Amino acid sequence: MNPHRADDGNEWSADDYDGGHAFVFEYGEGVVDLLEPGPGERILDLGCGTGHLTASIAESGADVVGLDADREMVAEAARTYPDLRFVRGDARRFAFREPFDAVFSNAALHWIHEQDAVLESVADALRPGGRFVAELGGTGNVAAIVGAVEAEAAARGYDVENPWYFPSVGEYATRLEAHGFEVRYATLFDRPTELDDGEDGLAGWLGMFGDGLLGPIPADEREAVISDVEDRLRNELFEDGTWTADYRRLRVVARCRPD
Repeated sequence: MNPHRADDGNEWSADDYDGGHAFVFEYGEGVVDLLEPGPGERILDLGCGTGHLTASIAESGADVVGLDADREMVAEAARTYPDLRFVRGDARRFAFREPFDAVFSNAALHWIHEQDAVLESVADALRPGGRFVAELGGTGNVAAIVGAVEAEAAARGYDVENPWYFPSVGEYATRLEAHGFEVRYATLFDRPTELDDGEDGLAGWLGMFGDGLLGPIPADEREAVISDVEDRLRNELFEDGTWTADYRRLRVVARCRPD
């Protein structure tokens, strides 16, 4: 997913998300493999987006619930997968009557700075010994893109800030342990990601995900800023007609300590 919190500062389009940014859930299949869902397991997909990975998990025979804060994403997921359950909720504060064997999250949690609230809700939702498997942006993720936007904004007198939470392995492992988890696996890795739409790929990426980053820049100046960002990054991130975003990802597997 993207977590699609209602207050994350980004305007979401389910059609654009599926049509031009399918790499988000396609790369997430590797996180599903790490989850190793089993028949009969009760699993929460936290920040399910349009539900494609929720459906992938369900193919294992698991009983899956998809949760997302964005109304349009939840509605699209329910239309696409009518046999699965999707609910609207905030990753920082959610609760279910029955505990889960696992909570899964892909490409969602870096939108939320209140990670202690998220991890408290995750821990409360899991049975003793239950597992938490997640991938999110890690330290240094899209640093070149963020730096270019910051520089072009500053040249025009605007102060922009990185709106995302990109932790290191040590930082996130410490947070997990503080909430009663035992970290079994954690890795930070580079994953350069080709963007769709050729010459328009970077502009499309910023249009889909960059509302928070571009927020201080007036709407009538954004096109010019993005054009200058493209010029600044072209030698580094554009080759053979394709933009490549400088992604770095953090993957974790943790288990709740038994009572």
